[in-house]
Amino acid sequence: MNGKLTCTLLLAVSLLLSACGGRNTGKSSDAVPALREFPSADPVPSVITDPKESFEYMIQNYWSRFLDPSTAFQCDSNVVNGVPDTDVETAAGLFFTLLERPADKTFSISAMGAFFDMVEKYQEANPSSNVFKYFEQTVTRYLYDPNSPVRDEDLYLPYVKGLAASPLTDPQMVPAYSYDASMCSLNRYGTPAADFAFTDLDGKRHTLYGVKAERILLFFSNPGCNACGEIVDVLCTDETVTSMAGSGRLAVINIYIDSELDKWREYATTYPKQWISGYDHTGTIRSDVTYNVRAIPSLYLLDSGKTVLLKDAPVEKVIAYLHATEQK
Repeated sequence: MNGKLTCTLLLAVSLLLSACGGRNTGKSSDAVPALREFPSADPVPSVITDPKESFEYMIQNYWSRFLDPSTAFQCDSNVVNGVPDTDVETAAGLFFTLLERPADKTFSISAMGAFFDMVEKYQEANPSSNVFKYFEQTVTRYLYDPNSPVRDEDLYLPYVKGLAASPLTDPQMVPAYSYDASMCSLNRYGTPAADFAFTDLDGKRHTLYGVKAERILLFFSNPGCNACGEIVDVLCTDETVTSMAGSGRLAVINIYIDSELDKWREYATTYPKQWISGYDHTGTIRSDVTYNVRAIPSLYLLDSGKTVLLKDAPVEKVIAYLHATEQK
């Protein structure tokens, strides 16, 4: 992350937290305090001058005052730990957006695990709180809903692993969270993508690892899918994508994983000719053994060695990543 971007993000957080309100550290011994404004985090100490370290400090302390286990505040259907739920959601949305920004997601993934620990610790200290349930629903909706524009299985994984193991989770939900954790563990960021075989329109067999390019874009699609068509339009009209694909530096592998092959063969001729379009003749992908394709369309971006850079990412994230790569 460059210094200019980090400063911009720090300013955005400062402005949002200032708008949400200031600090509230008091805890009444006689009664639970009523509504409060979202408490701003401690400012980055002046001794921290490195932009990366400043960003990490900000993230590590983002929730520190809101989730201070020594405090207790009003909780009801519209209030989370004394703060209107709309303000908490605004803060959560910004937090997830900030975690998407670093080029190396390792820190962000670790930060999500620490966030779960803070939520669990607060709930254990304040059993009547609605904090645990609120974030259980909110994190899942933002990071795991297939329709969320900020969905990110890599960021969701440490949180859902916490949910699957926590004594605070409804026991009836534990098997579902355990399954989700196992699915999110497939093809994680920074790991080699699972290889698979596919057959193209001419009947020729290929493997993922047999395709060579600086970047590989896996595009799981269906014929006639409106959302898939929108992604095709975006990819075909973006100058960076078309330039990279035209020069061979980007290989777009468009894969059909269902069984209506006649319909696929008829429709697949409309895809760009420089793309590699094929179908999963082994049925491996749709078995959820190697890939967790929860919804169509789904995009994965890989590097030349087939290491996962983006997993089930919205097309906007893919475009932004490729643009950033080209600008370096």
